[in-house]
Amino acid sequence: MGARELRRGEELKVSSKFEARLLIRGVGFRLFGNGIVRATLHTSEMTTSPDLATDFLTLSHHIVSSLPIRKKTRATYRSVLRNHLNPVFGNQEITSISRSDIQRVISYLPPQTAATTLAVMKTIYREAQSRSLIGSSPAHGVSGPKVMVAPRKFLIWQELEQLDFGKYTTQIQFMALHGLRWSEAVVLTQADIRDGRIYISKSIHGQTKSRAGIRMVPLVSQFKELPKSPKTLNRILRPYEVTTHSLRHTYAYLLKQQGVHVTTAQRLLGHSDPRVTMNIYTQVLDNEIDEVGVLLSRAVK
Repeated sequence: MGARELRRGEELKVSSKFEARLLIRGVGFRLFGNGIVRATLHTSEMTTSPDLATDFLTLSHHIVSSLPIRKKTRATYRSVLRNHLNPVFGNQEITSISRSDIQRVISYLPPQTAATTLAVMKTIYREAQSRSLIGSSPAHGVSGPKVMVAPRKFLIWQELEQLDFGKYTTQIQFMALHGLRWSEAVVLTQADIRDGRIYISKSIHGQTKSRAGIRMVPLVSQFKELPKSPKTLNRILRPYEVTTHSLRHTYAYLLKQQGVHVTTAQRLLGHSDPRVTMNIYTQVLDNEIDEVGVLLSRAVK
């Protein structure tokens, strides 16, 4: 069956939202519990009738609601819209927003927030372009802020293995020795561990963070089911000024100590961008500087 051009208010019976996207050529639709999908907006109507929700508020809501993204990401997008974009652009027509308008909004925000806000704007306008609602995107070419990320404090394995975390020692050591994100580790079962390997293919959000997150890592310590909330382990780790995510840095640094190549480490950590792995690998601890001093002293004697 080919795609249909439903008019606003027209209904169609479908089995899922995915099928609705395949069958309907339109900007937005609403899927009811009984499998009835109702077209809410139509491309041809939106381009000719300015009163049919071409305002930024309504369009951005429809786009973010229909994007194939994780629940957590969608919540972030909606938070950005609610706190930073809708108060400024809410009632404006999407075609009336200029590049300088967007630049002005992000210039008042902290660097990390500004970078996220710009990413949301680019996504919204990219989707609007793909639906033939605009000719060009005003977000294209907007200069984003330089985000300076301070090195994350972490414990090296030699420090961590000496600590007693009570009944959660096994779980914390497991995370430090395998580099899993908490969202991946919490849904792990014994069925995912076989032949001396851990097979990672899901997270608490359903999908892994990215396609690179689907991976396997060598099993080197005992697995024990994790508590259902990261707050439990984070509370135990807080006195050491680290978090469950810091344990991934412990793992990365252990790989570095063992001479594992950065591209192999990237794969084991599930990083889609090798620069993320490099940022960890290029962290230099004070003891490494001392070790270099010893090596140089030996070399010149």
